[in-house]
Amino acid sequence: MAPLSSIGTGVVALIHVYITILEMALWTKPRGRKAFGLSAEFAEKTKTLGANQGLYNGFLAAGLSWSIIHPIPEFSKQLQHFFLGCVLVAGTYGAATASRKILFVQAIPALVVLGFVQLGV
Repeated sequence: MAPLSSIGTGVVALIHVYITILEMALWTKPRGRKAFGLSAEFAEKTKTLGANQGLYNGFLAAGLSWSIIHPIPEFSKQLQHFFLGCVLVAGTYGAATASRKILFVQAIPALVVLGFVQLGV
C-alpha cells in the first residue's frame, strides 16, 4: 500500500477512535461536554445517544484499520475507498445538520486521504 494512503488512513482511523472515546466514555465528563458543547443536564439525558454515535464511529475506525492491514493490496484499496467514503458522507451530513466543525474534523481529512488513495501515493 502507498505510504501517504496508509498514514492518512491511519490518521483518520485514530480520529475516529478518539471520537468513539469521547462519545462512549466521556460524553457526560467535562472533556466530552466541552468537545460537543453540551450542558451537564443535556449530556446526562442523551448519554445513550452519545454511546450509540460512538459505536458507529468505532465501526468506522475498525474498517479503516482493516483497510490498512489487509494483505491483498487491491482489496485493501477497495476497503479504503468504502470506509473513507463513509466518513466523507457522515462528516458532510454532520456538518450540514449538527456542527460545521465536523467538516474540518472528519469530512475534509477523509477527502484528502481519498485523493491519496486514488493517486496511489
